[in-house]
Amino acid sequence: MTAQQPYAVRLSGQAEKVLDTLPEHAEDTAWDSLDAAAADPWGFRQWNSDDPEGEDVRYASVGQLSLTYWVNRPLRRLTVLNVVWLG
Repeated sequence: MTAQQPYAVRLSGQAEKVLDTLPEHAEDTAWDSLDAAAADPWGFRQWNSDDPEGEDVRYASVGQLSLTYWVNRPLRRLTVLNVVWLG
């Protein structure tokens, strides 16, 4: 049995702008978090747990950094919708 390939990661325009302005250590943390999310997209909590149809929108938070991403199951892609850095 072979392991599944990780999901491809895409950034929204807004997420890309924020990521470009982060300090290097925060950007490294963001990419480490996205690597983990690509390997296991449902490993982070659901954005709105009260929305039964929103299970594919996830929220990854590490320290002062948070990422919101959408899991596109048919295309095996993660689209990063938002990046927030409180630093």
